[in-house]
Amino acid sequence: MNLGVIEIDRIIEMAWEDRTTFEAIEHQFKLSEQEVIKLMRTYMKPKSFRLWRARVQGRKTKHQKLRSFESGRFKCTRQRQITHNKISKR
Repeated sequence: MNLGVIEIDRIIEMAWEDRTTFEAIEHQFKLSEQEVIKLMRTYMKPKSFRLWRARVQGRKTKHQKLRSFESGRFKCTRQRQITHNKISKR
């Protein structure tokens, strides 16, 4: 597959995000998990790649089947509510 610089940057960004699954990357860019790993190895510095692999390996949020929630966004209980585009106080 021929990927441009913008697509490669977006794939790397999505791969670093904790809550973006490999299945979402595959759906959008038609790249399997192994192909994403290969792309990350090619375009990242060796140290950055090792840090990313250690972070992603075994992470439940990176795989759709391992997630404990169906869909939607996670919201921390300590996160403030947003009302009328202003952050409200507790």
